[in-house]
Amino acid sequence: MRICLLTPDPGHPLLAETTALLTPRHTVEWTDPGTTEDFPDPAALADVYLLKTRTPRALAYARFLEEHGAPVLNSAAATELCQDRTAMAEVARRAGLPFVDTRTEASLSRCAAAGEELPGPVVVKSRRSRRHDLVARVDDLARLRSLAERWPDEPVVIQPFTPNDGWDHKLWAVADDIFAGLRRSELATDVPDKTTRSLGTGELPEGWLDVVRRVGEVFALDVYGVDLLDAGGEPVIVDINAFPGIRGQAGAPEALAALALRTAGGGRRPRLPSPRRPGPLAEPQKI
Repeated sequence: MRICLLTPDPGHPLLAETTALLTPRHTVEWTDPGTTEDFPDPAALADVYLLKTRTPRALAYARFLEEHGAPVLNSAAATELCQDRTAMAEVARRAGLPFVDTRTEASLSRCAAAGEELPGPVVVKSRRSRRHDLVARVDDLARLRSLAERWPDEPVVIQPFTPNDGWDHKLWAVADDIFAGLRRSELATDVPDKTTRSLGTGELPEGWLDVVRRVGEVFALDVYGVDLLDAGGEPVIVDINAFPGIRGQAGAPEALAALALRTAGGGRRPRLPSPRRPGPLAEPQKI
């Protein structure tokens, strides 16, 4: 089998360990769509592609591959959907998932200029999920205006702050295999380190694994992450990520290698069509 990694970083631990598992019997190559000017020859496509990059160029590259019959994990449509937190919230809540209440503002400066008093602590995030995006707790209008000075034209989503114990539950899925960890919340005031502590799935509250699997079904994802908060024993989804790093999780490279081979051989799990993606990125919507 020929497996191609779509990534600028083939040395990423998850990808490197997966490659080591595959290469004794299969060919693993990599391409950074961001540095290639041309699409590949449709007559010489790999058996499966792993999409570990989310740039507009990478999504266009993945769509080209899909249009010519090549399987891509995850699909371009599913990957793009997870970049828009407004669309993410709308799709999740429409499907009955316990996603945090979310409202959208066209720009942070417009929101701050309105002078609206906050109903309590809120979390302000960039509408478009990306590296080094905005994620901050806001307790008052002064803090909101301070952020607006730094991010004036940033489309944002605003979510109520969910009281919790200061730990994020990080859950990752590779097809039917689920991995779990605990990490100090980036919103916590005192975060000595960002080390993720592995959890056995048996340590999770009842029903949480069902929520994670349902996310995969609703968003048509095969490799994904779900950030959950424990709100008095009930899970609250605060973010969903397509093809996260899944660092340091025993068994994750093996699960990814098996999924790649299964997909390359035509044994990919049946998926629902990708959910309809509402609205352009900058269009304000209320949820």
